Amino acid sequence: MSDVIRLLIVDDHPVVRDGLRGMCDASEEFDVVGEAADGTDAIRHVERLDPDVVLMDLRMAGGSGVEAIAELTRRRSRANVLVLTTYDTDHDIMAALDAGATGYLLKDAPRDDLFAAIRAAAKGRSMLSPSVATRVVSRVRSGADALSIREQEIVAHVAKGRSNREIAAALFVSEATVKTHLAHAFDKLGVKDRAAAVAVAYERGLLGS
Repeated sequence: MSDVIRLLIVDDHPVVRDGLRGMCDASEEFDVVGEAADGTDAIRHVERLDPDVVLMDLRMAGGSGVEAIAELTRRRSRANVLVLTTYDTDHDIMAALDAGATGYLLKDAPRDDLFAAIRAAAKGRSMLSPSVATRVVSRVRSGADALSIREQEIVAHVAKGRSNREIAAALFVSEATVKTHLAHAFDKLGVKDRAAAVAVAYERGLLGS
């Protein structure tokens, strides 16, 4: 790799891509060699352009960032992926890192932090936003079967006797989303129904006293 870091920007919002390109082009350290609007395009661009670092958004209509990261990892691409997104949920973070992302940064990061993360990614080193690092450490310490924050929140609503519809309304999500989170919580807690989930969650100290 030369001293100049070759970048591929992947985001489904043109304004975001333009902003990132302008920011990076203003520095002599970086050369933006291409842009992609989704994960599927990103894979093709990586093979054609051979960037050092891919700035990857996660949720895109034409192919998710996580799927693209996993495919690049499968293909043993030399490009290192730095996730740059607005999403900092446990699910998004762990899915991206498990897929092979080198770093994870939020879009509200200062420019200096972004540049530092790009440099780190180019060298294969990991850099995480502080809030992301905190979540990762928490997950590692509590074990793979720990409930995510959202799962714990939903189980807490269940403990109050609320239905899926009431929980969905309280959290501004769909009933299907509530059911999905509950199913994941049941699996992690090793239970098959709502009452057992609440009992085990209390036993593990997840719902307070």
